[in-house]
Amino acid sequence: MSPPARIGLAVLLVACAACTDSAPTTAGNARPTESALPTEWTQIWSDEFDGPAGAAVDSSKWTNDLGDGCSNGNCGWGNNELESYSDDRSNISLNGQGQLAIVGKPVPPVLKCYYGPCRYTSAKITTRGKFTVSATGRVEARIKLPEGQGLWPAFWLLGTTCQQVGWPDCGEIDIMESKGSLPTLSSSALHGPGYSGQTPFANWQRFSSGSITDFHTYAVEWNPRSVQWFVDGMPHYQVGATDIHVFGKSVLGKSFFVILNLAIGGHFDGNPRSESIFPATMLVDYVRVFRPKSQ
Repeated sequence: MSPPARIGLAVLLVACAACTDSAPTTAGNARPTESALPTEWTQIWSDEFDGPAGAAVDSSKWTNDLGDGCSNGNCGWGNNELESYSDDRSNISLNGQGQLAIVGKPVPPVLKCYYGPCRYTSAKITTRGKFTVSATGRVEARIKLPEGQGLWPAFWLLGTTCQQVGWPDCGEIDIMESKGSLPTLSSSALHGPGYSGQTPFANWQRFSSGSITDFHTYAVEWNPRSVQWFVDGMPHYQVGATDIHVFGKSVLGKSFFVILNLAIGGHFDGNPRSESIFPATMLVDYVRVFRPKSQ
């Protein structure tokens, strides 16, 4: 998420990919000189979210991160978020139409969050401990997002060594983050040692048509020398290792796991101004992972 709205134990760490309340601007003018990314890919993993309505997410592929982050010493997931993540079927389940529904909603003041009675529940799932992507790969998902001030959906990658080395040294690639208050834009970013938080490597992309409330395909491709982001098959931002080394050590050679979540409130888009935006649903049509065809 930028992050972090994010992670479990490893989230002792997360500070977001774009933790700021300021209006988004296109950041960074990286011009990588490294060799090109692969042009042919072979799919090695996917979740198409097929199954009956109300079914739980596939536990052989995903793990639920639960709570408000306090049990991991990072209340509000490091971003002052307001949600408590849940694995309840009302927050995360298949919809019976080949999609995963992640739902953020207000809750009665029964659960306790770091700031008092929890105002919202939502869901966050990761492939940590189930599946990782190595030093060269492509990850994509087709997603439809909710609109509204204070909604912060994200599709991102976090380095598998976060519990050992901490964030941002483990690395983070934000494939897509959205501010619910800016429905015609999506954000992508890279975080690592010396380039984290309000990173110099972040880019806002305006959709060529439609908005976040339509299905779009978000993707990233990378190898140890370069990383490139796509929306609906069109590249919109690229960073090379040469550019990264100006700020710190590149994380592009690391392994990552996949995360999907819908955060509510926090630094990125502020807090909700109206309860009329709920329930807020993030629909994920599929997640697919690829390796170079030559491997």
